[in-house]
This record gives sequence, structure tokens and C-alpha cells, in this order.
Amino acid sequence: MDIKTPTIRPAEQPDVEKIKNCVNRAYEHYTERIGKKPGPMFDDYSKIVRNHQVFVAVLESRLVGVSVLIRKKGGILLDNIAVHPEFQNRGLGKKLIEFCESKVRKQGFSKLDLYTNVLMTRNISLYQRLGYAETKRLTEKGFNRVYMSKTLI
Repeated sequence: MDIKTPTIRPAEQPDVEKIKNCVNRAYEHYTERIGKKPGPMFDDYSKIVRNHQVFVAVLESRLVGVSVLIRKKGGILLDNIAVHPEFQNRGLGKKLIEFCESKVRKQGFSKLDLYTNVLMTRNISLYQRLGYAETKRLTEKGFNRVYMSKTLI
């Protein structure tokens, strides 16, 4: 079931508390599976909003999703996609990813990289359905991560 189309806009500093809440709610159910809080729950979103490309999805004046793009050597990394649990499984994550892919294309890049925890198998399946292919597995900051990439046409 699809949801109404959210408004996706650049994040601003006044959004930071709502971003943290959305991220924490989106990832908290993984804590037991991973054995600790997922990495995005530790991020400083005030700094991230200031230094990177952060977009928020707003539906009926409620912040329901977040995406973070970080410029890296040789490209752009989709560092985080978070959808509030009340809005998951309705296509919003896919919409955020497609929005980010469009932004990356407009910036002149032909691929987008991302990563997720190896135990977040539903995310891995979603990314594969959207055309991302696994490129490597690494342990970073104490997390076992699966890196994936998609060539943007």
C-alpha cells in the first residue's frame, strides 16, 4: 500500500530534534538483533545537517523520513535512510532513495554508494530490488557492513 506523496525538502537546523527522533525510532528495533544500537543512532545530526546534504520527508506537517548524502572521494555515499516506523512498509524508503538518486544525477555523478548492517537483511533485499549490487563487506566502527553501489542512468 502506497502512502500519500510526502514533501521532500532540504533539512534545516530547526529539524534536528525531529530528525534524531525519526532516526532513533526507525533503528531502535535493530538493537536486539545487532547486539547494540545501530550506528545512525550515535550520529550528531546538528553537525550532519550543517556539513552534508540532508533531506527530510514531511507528510501532513510531520517529519516521517530522513536521508543523508555525504560527498566522498570519487562519489557520493547514501549514508542513511530512515523512515519512522509508523510509515514503514508503504514505499516511503523507496521514494527517498529515488529522490537521492535524482539529486546525485543532477550533481553529475553516475553512481551512488550505500551501506547497511549485514544483519539488516530486509534493507539489503530492498536495495537489491532497486538495482544496487554488493561491492564489499567490511567491519567498521565495530559494525559488520555490506557496501552496495548502483550505476545511475
